[in-house]
Amino acid sequence: MSKKTRKKSSNTTGKRVATKVARGASASARKSAAKTRTAAAKTRTETKAKTASKTKSAAAASSKASHKAASKPLKPKPATAAKSSAAASSALSEGAGAPAFNLPRDGGGSISLRDFAGKKLVLFFYPRANTPGCTKEAIDFTRLKGEFAAAGTEVLGISADTVKAQDSFRDKHQLTVPLISDEQHQILQAYGAWGEKSLYGRTFMGIIRTTVLLNSAGKVARIWRHVKVDGHAEKVLEAARSL
Repeated sequence: MSKKTRKKSSNTTGKRVATKVARGASASARKSAAKTRTAAAKTRTETKAKTASKTKSAAAASSKASHKAASKPLKPKPATAAKSSAAASSALSEGAGAPAFNLPRDGGGSISLRDFAGKKLVLFFYPRANTPGCTKEAIDFTRLKGEFAAAGTEVLGISADTVKAQDSFRDKHQLTVPLISDEQHQILQAYGAWGEKSLYGRTFMGIIRTTVLLNSAGKVARIWRHVKVDGHAEKVLEAARSL
């Protein structure tokens, strides 16, 4: 082989070796870059997952705290409920003097306790005009009005309804007992007929169905609280007759 041929062959071999080395370096660089990208992607994924988890936990904690804060006022404290019930029951007791009043009535005008001096008097407190229980109670007392009169006893119905509502109640059911409007709850509170009530799990302040019988001296003879309407008017009549 001539010197020229050997030189050419040597140059070719050198170029091939250089090419292989370059290719190897390029492949190694690509692998390294790929590993770097994979690691970076994994890190980003883990970071996003951690962030999402923290956000979800914070949101859950916030929601839980918000729910507790909203629910708290809806559940009265037992001490408060007991205090309210005690206040209602101790507002008036049998043997005490009847609290005075002077309030508007159905048909206009007003009625006061002084109007019944020397007479026995029944005060029946009802939650709301034209509701089923209150309607039956008012009709029962109207039906027995003559017998109460024979026993020397007058009867008054009292609620927080307006005078207009009492007029409508009277006309619709042909009631003959006077109906007093106590919109400011003055008599209701004085006679213990206003207090804490519960309905379908909801607690609120309202009229507690109550009946009070006063003797001819203006003293409280009997008190019926949380009245059950059926047969109630008859029981009150019997008590009035016994005085």
